[in-house]
Amino acid sequence: MNIPQFIAKELSIQEKQVNSVVELFKEGATIPFIARYRKEHTGGLDEDYLRTIEERLNYLTLLEERKDTVLKSIEEQGKLTDELKGKILNAVRLQEVEDLYLPYKPKRKTRGTIAKAKGLEPLARFILDNPLFKGNMDELFAGYINDELGVKNIDEARQGAMDIIAEMISDTAEVRQAVRELLFDSGLISSTKSSAKKEDLPPNRKDVYEVYHVFSCPINKIKPYQLLALNRGEEEKFLKIALSFDKPVVLNEIRKKYFPYNQSAFDDILNETVDDSFSRLIFPSIEREVRNQLTEAADLHAIEIFAANLRQLLLQPPISGKVILGIDPGFVSGSKLAVIDSTGKYIEGVTIYPHPPQNRKEQSVKILLELINKYSVNLIAIGNGTASRETEQLIADLIQDNRLKCHYLIVNEAGASVYSASELAKGEFPDLEASQRGNISIARRVLDPLAELVKIDPKSIGVGLYQHDVDQKLLSKKLDDVVVSCVNYVGVDINTASAALLTYVSGLNKRIANNIVKHRDKEGKFRNRKELLEVSGMGEKAFEQCAGFLKIQGGENPLDNTFIHPESYEATTKLLSLCNLSTYHVNEKGNLVELYVKSNGVNKTAAAIGVGEPTLADIIENLKKPGRDPREDTPKPILRSDVLKMEDLQIGMKLKGTVRNIVDFGAFVDIGVKQDGLLHISQIANRFVKNPLDVLKVGDIIDVTVTAIDINKGRISLSMKS
Repeated sequence: MNIPQFIAKELSIQEKQVNSVVELFKEGATIPFIARYRKEHTGGLDEDYLRTIEERLNYLTLLEERKDTVLKSIEEQGKLTDELKGKILNAVRLQEVEDLYLPYKPKRKTRGTIAKAKGLEPLARFILDNPLFKGNMDELFAGYINDELGVKNIDEARQGAMDIIAEMISDTAEVRQAVRELLFDSGLISSTKSSAKKEDLPPNRKDVYEVYHVFSCPINKIKPYQLLALNRGEEEKFLKIALSFDKPVVLNEIRKKYFPYNQSAFDDILNETVDDSFSRLIFPSIEREVRNQLTEAADLHAIEIFAANLRQLLLQPPISGKVILGIDPGFVSGSKLAVIDSTGKYIEGVTIYPHPPQNRKEQSVKILLELINKYSVNLIAIGNGTASRETEQLIADLIQDNRLKCHYLIVNEAGASVYSASELAKGEFPDLEASQRGNISIARRVLDPLAELVKIDPKSIGVGLYQHDVDQKLLSKKLDDVVVSCVNYVGVDINTASAALLTYVSGLNKRIANNIVKHRDKEGKFRNRKELLEVSGMGEKAFEQCAGFLKIQGGENPLDNTFIHPESYEATTKLLSLCNLSTYHVNEKGNLVELYVKSNGVNKTAAAIGVGEPTLADIIENLKKPGRDPREDTPKPILRSDVLKMEDLQIGMKLKGTVRNIVDFGAFVDIGVKQDGLLHISQIANRFVKNPLDVLKVGDIIDVTVTAIDINKGRISLSMKS
């Protein structure tokens, strides 16, 4: 197989684009680097294309290696024909290769192999090859009775031949594929309440699967979240799952696929054998395959949603220039407070106990006012965990009663406890207890969400559905890819970035990231990108991959505060010279460069400075907006000074809300009351919406209308329809 050619056809791109990407991968180039700085090589392929090429390249390479192994094994058995070799070489999926290999795969002891050892294979072949047989069957079977081999009577001879034929049918790739397709196209997946005893069920776990106690759905139409719920219910022994199908149709299809004739003198035997082959051999393995395939598809779908939500959460706009008071709310253990300055530096922290069981509200209010006034706090960030809404009410009353100029917002605190107990947190705040570190993280998530959230395992950030049930290896890979993509999309200030943030920069690893911080601590701020080469472990290749993503504000060269790569500095200087500008006019005259290029022609200008047109376009964009943070274009979070209660809501009330999480069936929206409202997929727009992610993303500020309220169940239904 010509792998680059195959991938190019799959993705509808040119083979030379794939070949270029493969070569860049071999040279050690990262996906963010290729996407931004090698557009001329790849024809402008974005990160999504590059990651797909990487995934398909890995899969198809594994496929080719498996083909080689299988061909070698069959050849050593002396059973490799040109036809079989052609089928294996033309296979495009691992499943196809395994189906073709099945008859030649070394087997453990089976009913079929036992029958062959008894000398019954010739009888099985005779039954298959002589559909027009007109002789006496009992005499035929009697001819294979052999006490020495263990065939004692006609029935044993007959059964042994059937066992051999059953395995031959089961080992036929075309049969297995036909059964697989029939199940997918017309089968049902159903669930019922299990009969498990109470002691076999998970302790202290309620049965939340009532909707699946009597459930049935076509296999090809089941939703990913339904499949994941069924899997979890089965794992927890609350549900029993089965695949159902029209068995006569399946058996008839097997008969048509395997037997080249319509009728046979041995029809009764063959029909019984087909039934046995399907029920005993084919269906159990195909059922596992179908379930696995459905689960893989559901896992991938859930992971893609998790990844999309994580990306939007990481790219939330920073709220800079504020002194922030972070609150990690709680009841028994109290609410932890932490003040950070506008650079994220921790200033002071304390614990208050305004809620039950201590109820020290008056003392807590006094401490809050002292901190707010002492440090001129502009913004209060409240974690959304236990006691969040009670704390929100406390802060709203505090602001109103004392006419404070500060505002508050609710922050997703998922993963804060994971961070607070981590070695990284201990290194940052060695003198603080773990319980006092989470509130600092909550405050910093407002100041710069990306810089803070990269310190936490992405799986702990909690913006997905069934994240603990899906393929954990694939989930980790996808989420790490998202973090890498976001960090390099935004860029990193090398003079303020933590080692945790630097680790995700293209070309850097944990060791080099730590060395950068050590070098900065010892030598002071970096004045230009070239000084990176002085960092221990920073070779030419690593520098090439990372330099464009590491920015220096107020350094010796203004270009160091852009995404323009050092390899393009000479071309950029030529371009500025053509416009009669110097490098130091970057912050003032970027638009003049664009006007010059438009008037003189893109082709001509690109040739004059020695770069391709895509690189020229990127240079112009960065000269227009040097140092720009791409997150600036997204809406800022809603800042509040008062609070609503569920009792204040009325049907028809219009509110602004923040999208907190997106799932298959809609989105959960924070509208400023204790419970997030559900915006069902059917209420997102006046048109049909197939996927909520097509319209919404985490962090969106949206206008919603309250359509239903259930105070007892704590449920709020919302709509975006006009």
